[in-house]
Amino acid sequence: MGTIKPTYIKKLAKQLLKDVQEFTDDFDVNKKLVEEYTNIESKGVRNRVAGYITHKKKKKVRSEN
Repeated sequence: MGTIKPTYIKKLAKQLLKDVQEFTDDFDVNKKLVEEYTNIESKGVRNRVAGYITHKKKKKVRSEN
């Protein structure tokens, strides 16, 4: 079990998932997309948002199979 994500991470990630269709289940790709579509200066916050998006995408792929 991982740590619980703060609500600001979840809100931002859900908004990005709704607006941008390019996200995949690859963390490195998502990290670059989060950097491109937001103005987050903190590397740690950017990585947490990208990680949450990756987690959601992987969960969606698993549930479809």
